[in-house]
Amino acid sequence: MTVGSCLKVEGKYTYDNFAKSNVINVNSIEPYKMNKKIDNSSEKRVELHLFTQMSALDGFVKVKDLMKLLKNWGHTAVGITDKGVVQSYPDVDQYAKENCIKPLYGIDAKFLKDKLRILTDFYGTFNNDEFVVFDIETTGFSRINDKIIEIGAVKVKNNEIVEKYNQLINPNVTIPEKIIELTGINNNMVDNEPNIKKVLPEFMEFVGNATLIAHNADFDIGFIRENCKLQNITFKNAYIDTVALSRAVFPELKKHKLNIIAKHLSISLENHHRACDDAQATAEIFLEILKKLKEENIIFDEKINNLNTEWPIYKNEAYNGLIYAENLTGLKNLYKIVSESSLNYFNRSPGIPEFLFDKYKEGLLIGSGNHNGELFKAIIKDYPDFIIEEIASKFDFLEVQPPENYGKLIYEGEIKDINHVKKYIEKICNIGEKYNIPVVATGDVHYIYPEDYILRNIVKFSQPLAKHEKEIKPTLYLRTTEEMLNSFEFLGRKKAKEIVIKNTNLIKDLIGEFKPIPDGTFPPVIEGSDQELRKITYDKAISLYGDPIPEYVKARLDKELDSIISNGYAVLYIIAQKLVWKSNDDGYLVGSRGSVGSSFAATMAGITEVNPLLPHYRCPECKHSEFIDDINIGSGIDLPDKICPVCGTNYIKDGHNIPFEVFLGFEGDKEPDIDLNFAGEYQPVVHKYTEELFGSDKVFRAGTIGTIADNTAYGYIQKYIEENEINIPNAELKRLQKGIVGVKRTSGQHPGGVMIVPQDKEIYDFCPVQHPADDMKSDIITTHFNYNAISGRILKLDLLGHDVPSIIKMLSDITGIDPLTIPFDDDETMSIFKSNDALNFIEDYDYTSVGTLGIPEFGTKFVRQMLVETEPTTISELFRISGLSHGTNVWTNNAQDLVRDNIASLKDVICTRDDIMTYLIQKGLENKRAFKIMETVRKGRLLDEETENYMRKFDVPEWYIDSCRKIEYMFPKAHAVAYVLMSYRIAYFKVHYPEAFYSTFFTTKIADYPGQIIFEGLDSIRKKMSEIKELGYSATAKDNSTLTVLEVAEEMYCRGIKASPVSFQNSDKLKFKVLEKGYIQPPFRGLEGVSDAHSIAIYDEYNKNEFLSIQDLVKRTKINKVAVESLRNHGVLKGLPESNQLSFL
Repeated sequence: MTVGSCLKVEGKYTYDNFAKSNVINVNSIEPYKMNKKIDNSSEKRVELHLFTQMSALDGFVKVKDLMKLLKNWGHTAVGITDKGVVQSYPDVDQYAKENCIKPLYGIDAKFLKDKLRILTDFYGTFNNDEFVVFDIETTGFSRINDKIIEIGAVKVKNNEIVEKYNQLINPNVTIPEKIIELTGINNNMVDNEPNIKKVLPEFMEFVGNATLIAHNADFDIGFIRENCKLQNITFKNAYIDTVALSRAVFPELKKHKLNIIAKHLSISLENHHRACDDAQATAEIFLEILKKLKEENIIFDEKINNLNTEWPIYKNEAYNGLIYAENLTGLKNLYKIVSESSLNYFNRSPGIPEFLFDKYKEGLLIGSGNHNGELFKAIIKDYPDFIIEEIASKFDFLEVQPPENYGKLIYEGEIKDINHVKKYIEKICNIGEKYNIPVVATGDVHYIYPEDYILRNIVKFSQPLAKHEKEIKPTLYLRTTEEMLNSFEFLGRKKAKEIVIKNTNLIKDLIGEFKPIPDGTFPPVIEGSDQELRKITYDKAISLYGDPIPEYVKARLDKELDSIISNGYAVLYIIAQKLVWKSNDDGYLVGSRGSVGSSFAATMAGITEVNPLLPHYRCPECKHSEFIDDINIGSGIDLPDKICPVCGTNYIKDGHNIPFEVFLGFEGDKEPDIDLNFAGEYQPVVHKYTEELFGSDKVFRAGTIGTIADNTAYGYIQKYIEENEINIPNAELKRLQKGIVGVKRTSGQHPGGVMIVPQDKEIYDFCPVQHPADDMKSDIITTHFNYNAISGRILKLDLLGHDVPSIIKMLSDITGIDPLTIPFDDDETMSIFKSNDALNFIEDYDYTSVGTLGIPEFGTKFVRQMLVETEPTTISELFRISGLSHGTNVWTNNAQDLVRDNIASLKDVICTRDDIMTYLIQKGLENKRAFKIMETVRKGRLLDEETENYMRKFDVPEWYIDSCRKIEYMFPKAHAVAYVLMSYRIAYFKVHYPEAFYSTFFTTKIADYPGQIIFEGLDSIRKKMSEIKELGYSATAKDNSTLTVLEVAEEMYCRGIKASPVSFQNSDKLKFKVLEKGYIQPPFRGLEGVSDAHSIAIYDEYNKNEFLSIQDLVKRTKINKVAVESLRNHGVLKGLPESNQLSFL
């Protein structure tokens, strides 16, 4: 069976108690050819309105499946129009090309009006001398299906209320109970009142030629206009919306409901939702606003819509539309529009102000959009024809959709029935003919197949604000040409073919073929970087190995530099060098990640401390060196001590035997990936420095896209079926789950990745930009595309924040020890990776037999067990253990079994990816073939049979080949070396400066530090540890984090080191300190219930002036009762009176 295959199953369909669903007890299964949906039309249409999975929680079309289906249907092109985003473009580019489909790059746009529509005046009838402020009460929200039950109005002249009108109306239908509750108007009250046919002419006579005013005027005017049309009453009055007016004048209010504005202006509103009272309050609000405008010398006239306001544009009226890029100029402009709309005008989705589109409209086509488009809305609101045609003239093409797509508007009472839908579509077609604007039929496609409409319902149901968008029946699926023609049969076959086939292909032909991301690589340029890299590395090599540089060293350096420079990578090295040197100058070490430590040029440039040369001795005085070419020696650190035979100085031991090819390949053209670990607190500094080097408009954080995962999809489905009381089989649940997984939820940022744009380019040449998670309050700007889509085109630097450099900086600050002077061959330090004897316990201790608790990379239970089983005695063995622990299926069920069963020793098993290449080359395999095997295995791919047989020809043992089969991911040796060297330094401090080590460890774990328990001593610590362990699997994540801290605290106490009490005099805000031997000093934050903010406030305020009382403490620091009680219980407040007291004695 393969994905997509069809089977015919015969059996009994019955309920299974074990599966708890209906199943088929199978009697027979046989292959079956199912008739799949195809497009039989000789001429194919082009879909121009389609949402992929990148339309956040609203698109369910998988690009790969779409392109494959279109190819099978014989389609030649498709328009991609995700909701305000273009994040599907990289996938569209790939899969469209694979299936010979022309991609049309567009977006489903949310256009925003530039100004608030305070005044609506279609006919130029604005009357500034006379206003009628009115309100209506109705039986519901639909101007078509519901009835007016009350009209209340007041007439305003010369800024005074001069006349009132109020009339209840018999709707000739039963008033719904919810309306009675809202308005207080019941059926008895209206039974003897006149109907709308009698009342409306009277009201319009009362209005005369006055300008109408209402709160949320479109609603009230909609009912009046609709009823005037039914009675053939001319309606041409201008009208003012006080919602829009109050937004312009009072932008600081969060809501602009009538009662809220009335309260803001101290205006009485006793019977809210009675037309007479609401009209009176609205009039008073209007007059108060006029008074305010006059005080500000603002004239209220027909130009009031131009009123300057701080009301955010992103909250203005919004309309749907389509934008397509015609060419590369248009694509770049589209990227600019998407960027600015996401950065500055995001409100649930990106908004595009009209002025923004006008600014960047070159190379773009604009379509009128779906039922939420300005054109369609104007038509169903019965705007005058000349206004409708004026709106239509803005568009390059007009869009209509199958009549059934508008069913929601019929259901909601916006449109009377399907015949009216068809009438509106005909009107759009007539406008298109009149003004020679192409009309295109689109599907507004959200999913491919009709049955997939439930996917959208499920996801919408999970969103409180979108539950009402549930589809009763599927309409937003991908239609074949014939299906679309049938939907528009009412227009006549000729017109249907024109809008379905001819015009959609016309739009396709207007759009050129281009790529959303340019091919090639575009690294940043630093003038003279080639020469600078040579000089830096040669100067360093000479300082270490002397002049002339030994031939072996020179050959390695030259080989690397020639490869690096010829492939244009020197600039990457220089960038990394500048960042690392900046950090070092500021007192922070930098750890390298990945395989950059395989590059000797990187070592000589100061980018990494990992020296990849053969294990060797070098003299710090006379520069004499000796290299040891012995595969059994994994690191120069493990060499025996030796004195320089030339000058008698103690040799330095260095070199870890790492081939350069792991980094750049045997051709030297593999793109380098330099990942660096900076101290967590220093990461923002290095990011800022990167901006200083290249310019803030050239440096962006690497963006990510978060999609719905399996568990989340399962949760959505369960919620939907439970609350809707639906029973579906597990197999169907899994099918639905598969359809939902991968739908975009949000966007984010890589923890340390930055993308650098070359000086001669703009970011918009590659992609748009945005805030992570579309948070307009964020000052971070990320790439709009997932960074993986462009990391091969522009440079990506991984400048990560990491605890280890921070820890080493803290340890150095406490002890005054320069971490670069720590010896890597210290016997006591090395011993804690095998036993805990060097920790010198003074209390009984049996928690773990090794001493690596709290040591990064070696402190977890998993790695401690590896240490117990392997008993390492050399640092090269630690490198191997680090590689094993970070790989997937490298140790567990693989090397572990080989070591236990004495099939291979630790030095023989595969630990890092480098091991494979160096071992195979040693066995005689061709270099490039060995490299390819290494790359295949480390990526978790299976070796083919031919490759395995090739390995056997060189006597590669079966256990080795079998080990390769099991591996899913592998660490590079350089990464393992870099991590171990950093961790070893921390281990050195743990052995020789234990107070500093524990202070630093607990500072990094401050959020989980149970201060009172640890202060109370060893028994208290062990009691709490037992309690957490007894919880078993019911222990929370917080419990387990606390247990980790307690484990280290137990070890500390067993070494005779205790926690001092927290005190005003000695405690810091957030860091532990060492004030005396045998003790660590916790900060205020070390007490549970005392937050970061509390601790900082206590520390800062005490250092200004001592606290006079607990009352004084609370008043000055604003700490809460929980924090006060925590301080009190610990004894911090001992001797401090409850309140301030004055004594005259």
